[in-house]
Amino acid sequence: MTNTLDHTSQATVWLTDDDGDLVHALQQGLELEGFNVRSDLRARDVLSHLSRDSYSVVISDIMMPDLNGMDFMSKVVELDASIPAILMTGHGDVPLAVEAIQKGAYDFLEKPFPILRLIEVVKRAIEKRRLVLENRSLRETIDDHDPISQRLVGRSPGIELLREQIIALSNANVDSLIIGETGSGKEVVARAIHDFSLRKDKPFVAINCAAIPANIIESELFGHDVGAFTGATKKRIGKLEYAAGGTVFLDEIDSMPLDLQAKILRAIEQRTIDPLGSNKTVELDVTFIAATKEDLEDLSNLSQFRIDLYYRLNVIRFNIPPLRERNEDIPLLFFHLARIARSKYRRDIPDISPSLVEQLCSYPWPGNVRELRNYADRFVLGMWNGFVDTSEEKLSGDLNSRLQQYEKTVIEHELIKNGGSLKQTYQSLGLSRKGLYDKIKRLSIDVSDLNDNEDLNG
Repeated sequence: MTNTLDHTSQATVWLTDDDGDLVHALQQGLELEGFNVRSDLRARDVLSHLSRDSYSVVISDIMMPDLNGMDFMSKVVELDASIPAILMTGHGDVPLAVEAIQKGAYDFLEKPFPILRLIEVVKRAIEKRRLVLENRSLRETIDDHDPISQRLVGRSPGIELLREQIIALSNANVDSLIIGETGSGKEVVARAIHDFSLRKDKPFVAINCAAIPANIIESELFGHDVGAFTGATKKRIGKLEYAAGGTVFLDEIDSMPLDLQAKILRAIEQRTIDPLGSNKTVELDVTFIAATKEDLEDLSNLSQFRIDLYYRLNVIRFNIPPLRERNEDIPLLFFHLARIARSKYRRDIPDISPSLVEQLCSYPWPGNVRELRNYADRFVLGMWNGFVDTSEEKLSGDLNSRLQQYEKTVIEHELIKNGGSLKQTYQSLGLSRKGLYDKIKRLSIDVSDLNDNEDLNG
């Protein structure tokens, strides 16, 4: 993440008090701990150095001749309520200090206090300010960008190139090929190509070639007439015809049977199709986008993919870099996905701490953006407990312990997938309500933050 605030010395601690000896002693103690301290200004002058973007903490006495600490704190809050203001008080000022806390002060210290106490409060205040600035930066970076940057989030060269390619081709109806690992966001890119094209107001029809059974895929794509085959009692318009004027997205095209590849090639080249059982040729007005995680040229050399179809699709090629190769995008993308999860689950986004950002950026993300989305959902649902690796080498203990670890992970992931719904979870796992409840108790799965615990208690 760029511009991350990493070191205590980058923050400025503004120290103001009319007791010069106390100020000198406090400044020395703080500077010995590595803090950058400014104590040469009066409270009123400090305000001119503060802004919404200031990486600062202010420390002020309550009773001062120039500007008393209560008024000073109020003006700091007006500038930015998240700038930590720490007040120092004499014994008789404690009620005032409590009132200041209620009005937005970060903390107060009753004199005399040990320097270690002040150091601890300042460290926490700086950490809080850093967290506010980083979360604010994430929000503003996403909000202030153009529409395509909000769709394809990131600052890495690979993502910037993708955005440039899509905008450059926005006025051209050209077929294209998207290459990317599983979970890298191939359909997101395909939808962006469609939405920023001349066909944006027409249908976007996504077809997962690996998910449609081989015996019906031809009918799904091309449609059929009545009597075309046993059970064809009604005429059916295929997905290619249904996409008229729009875009057809052929995901996992490497899974398409070879005989059907020939028919798709003809449809792409001639822009016509022949529905099953029909003598009528249907004109096509669509743009084709295909996607694959495989090297189609290698598959062609193995006679597993038609080389002519590969060349026909490879007019324009969009390469999606895996998440592990665009580390700088991870904090922005995580926050973007957390905002989606916030709307989906109607939950607030917890603070994204620097330590969480470090964890996110050091993880290899084998599942790419799809896996990152799962963790963003988990985070917003209050179920973040670090990364879970279910690979064999990461499971420990005897067989029973390993099975329990794996079982716990499966249930937790299913809860995330179902938005925290216990009912959907026990149904999707083929369990009874009591069966899921027993496993949650036995495996110590935390469901205290979920909305529908009545599913297990009713």
